[in-house]
Amino acid sequence: MTIDAGTLYHHSAAEVHETLRRYMLADGLPIVLDPVASRGAWLVDKRTGKRYLDLFSFFASQPLGFNHPRLRDESFREKIDAVASVKVTNSDVYTQAMADFVQTFGDIAIPESHRHHLFFVEGGALAVENAMKAAFDWKYRKNEQKGLAATEDLQILHFKSAFHGRSGYTLSVTNTADPRKYQYFPKFDWPRVSTPGCTGCLACDGSKCQRTGSENDAVVAAEQRSLAEIEAAIASRGHHIAAILIETIQGEGGDNHFRPEFLRALREICDREDMLLIFDEVQTGMGLTGTWWAFQQLGVEPDVFSFGKKSQVCGIAANRRLDEVDSVFKVSSRINSTWGGNLVDMVRAERVVQVIQEEGLLANVEEMGQRLLAGFRKIAADTGKISRVRGRGLMLAFDFADGATRDRFNKALFEREVMMLACGATTMRTRPVLDIDAEAVDVAIERIRDAVESL
Repeated sequence: MTIDAGTLYHHSAAEVHETLRRYMLADGLPIVLDPVASRGAWLVDKRTGKRYLDLFSFFASQPLGFNHPRLRDESFREKIDAVASVKVTNSDVYTQAMADFVQTFGDIAIPESHRHHLFFVEGGALAVENAMKAAFDWKYRKNEQKGLAATEDLQILHFKSAFHGRSGYTLSVTNTADPRKYQYFPKFDWPRVSTPGCTGCLACDGSKCQRTGSENDAVVAAEQRSLAEIEAAIASRGHHIAAILIETIQGEGGDNHFRPEFLRALREICDREDMLLIFDEVQTGMGLTGTWWAFQQLGVEPDVFSFGKKSQVCGIAANRRLDEVDSVFKVSSRINSTWGGNLVDMVRAERVVQVIQEEGLLANVEEMGQRLLAGFRKIAADTGKISRVRGRGLMLAFDFADGATRDRFNKALFEREVMMLACGATTMRTRPVLDIDAEAVDVAIERIRDAVESL
């Protein structure tokens, strides 16, 4: 299909930034996306024609490469066009397209233990927010069952360096290195504990960390401190704590991983104290780590997990533990939104799930992730300028000695026409599309090496 861009848009590519700046703060990337010319893992700048190797995938939200043939075929185009002209309120007005998506998503991507309680909303922060609301509702009712004094002063225990979003509740559990994302806004005084992150969980068999030595000893000691802080919070706040919320891998906070043993300890605490365990899988989910959800590699199951970004449709999934009370999944309108997710996104997400399954992209994530990881490790060994190479699947990261060096690298890499994401204080991270191929991975390694060596 040929598209004449001149008949579609009022502005030329050269006018885009100037026009936007007249109406808004437009301080994003100095490119204008060409959605027609971009292909696979390569993003084309409409202004210059330059092809950028895309390792950031719209802040980890793009699941498949540009113009994947299964998203260009006539059957898909007909289906998505049929719902694109009307924005349906999916919470109350149902469609065949929604039923197709929910069944495909539920049967293929969602574990059987969680597929009977799904909730959809627009936005990853609102997905996490509704996970917390489900926990507040559940905990209030559990307290009533126990004959405890009813209180709406319910809280979420969370971790330092966490990023869960910028909405009302999520601001209180977000505290990453960039204070602009949360400072000056009113926040709740909820218990925040230290983060016992390790350098990658690459020596993990799904139930136990295989590391030994001083590094592992340091992580174990950090875990014990964190667990002691949790116990102290429980001792002081008791039945006010509704849930423990944790990113399965902290992304914005610096790609901090957790040992299965630590997550299992959280699971045990939540079971003992009648709290819910919530995993934020907005960034880690939908195949980025090599399984549909990162927790599936770690041997620990949450009660609720949030999803978004690469799933295209945001929301939460919950297990049967929520059925111990008349939960938000039973009582009408306890959680809801006008749109209930976006129907156009649902049609796209249905096809994405099918492509991931039918083209074996979870295996591709593992294979390409190992290829990229090996390249990063060699760069680290050869140059001594990057460290702490770590990750799962294609969710990889490495560190620099300081933030200033990291920022110089990021600038040098963009000049070499590679787009990558910074996080934490000193970290760079990869978030590519799931169908990235070996050729693109090898180009990435070559250009990243060149940028590192230029420092």
